[in-house]
Amino acid sequence: MLTFTIRRLFMAIPTLLFISLIIFLILDLAPSDPTASLPLTIPPEVRAEIRASLGLDEPIHIRFLLWLQQFFVNEPLNLFEQWTGWTIGDGDRTRVISWQTRSPVVDIIAQRMPQTLWVVGTAYVVGILIALPIGIYSAYRQYSIFDQAGTFITMVGFSVPPFFSGVLVIVIFAVQLGWFPSVYDTTHVVVDWDSFVVQLKQMILPVMVLALQITSQISRFMRASMLDNLNQDYVRTARAKGLTESVVVMVHVLRNSMIPVVTVIALGVPQVFGGAIITEQVFKVNGLGHLLIGAIQGGDIPTVQTLTFIFAVLIVLFNLIADVLYGILDPRIRYD
Repeated sequence: MLTFTIRRLFMAIPTLLFISLIIFLILDLAPSDPTASLPLTIPPEVRAEIRASLGLDEPIHIRFLLWLQQFFVNEPLNLFEQWTGWTIGDGDRTRVISWQTRSPVVDIIAQRMPQTLWVVGTAYVVGILIALPIGIYSAYRQYSIFDQAGTFITMVGFSVPPFFSGVLVIVIFAVQLGWFPSVYDTTHVVVDWDSFVVQLKQMILPVMVLALQITSQISRFMRASMLDNLNQDYVRTARAKGLTESVVVMVHVLRNSMIPVVTVIALGVPQVFGGAIITEQVFKVNGLGHLLIGAIQGGDIPTVQTLTFIFAVLIVLFNLIADVLYGILDPRIRYD
C-alpha cells in the first residue's frame, strides 16, 4: 500500500508543475497593468519604478520562479540557481505582491482561508453525513415513500443554483423568522462558548445552501451504486450462506458501492470551493471566493494566479486521496 501511495504521489508532482506553468503563462499574458488605474499625470519613470517594485521588470522565467517560491514559505532557491545559473530577483528574495493591496498574496490568502474552511469544510462534512445514509436506505427501500420523497428533494436541491437558494433562505430564516443573521461577520472571534454559539448561528445559512447541493449529488450516486451491487451474484451468495441482512448490506454491498462514490466525494471538494464563490457573495463571507471575485474585477493578476493554482492543487490532491482510498476499498487496484 505504501508503494502504491508513493507511486501516485510522484505522478502528482509533475502534473502540478505543468499546471502551475500553464496557469502562470495564460494569466501573465492577460492585458492587465497595475499602473493603469493611476492618474495620467504620473510621469512614465514613476510608473516604471512601480512596475519594478512589483517585480514586473524581471524576465518571465524569473517571475515564474518567484511566483512558485511563495508556496514554499519564501525558502531560497539556491539549488535551482546553482543548476541553471539564473539569479532569482538579483539576490533579493522578494515576495509576490498583490496589485490591489500591495501586500504579499500568500499573507492575504492565509487571512481569508479560515473563513472559507469554516463554511466549506462544515458544509461538506454535513452533506456527506446526510447523503450516505439517505442513498443507502433509498436503494435498500427502492420505490418506497422515503425513496420517492428523497428523489424529489434531491432533484430540487441539485437543480436550484446557490444564488437563488441563498437569497431564499435569507428571506425565510433571516428576514421573516429572524432566526439567523443574513450577513456573515468575518471579524467575529471564538473565545468562549457564547461566541462559539454566535459563530454556529451565522454559519447555518451558508452551510445549509452548500450542503443542500452536496447532499443531492452524493445521495444520488450512492443510491445508484447500491442498486447496482444489490443485484449482484455475490449478494445472493452471502444471503444463502445465512449472513444477516445488516452484514450483507453494510459490509459486503456498501464497501463495493463506495468505490465510485469516493470519486464523487473527492472530486466534489474543488466544486464546493467553486460554489462557495457565489455563496460567499450572497452571505458576505470574506473568504477565498470573495477574494477571487475582487481580484478578477480589479485585474489583480498575481492573486488570481495564486488562487487558481490553489484550486488546481485541490483537484490533484483529492484525486490522489481517491486513488489511495480505491486501494483500501479494493486491494486489487493497488497491484494494477
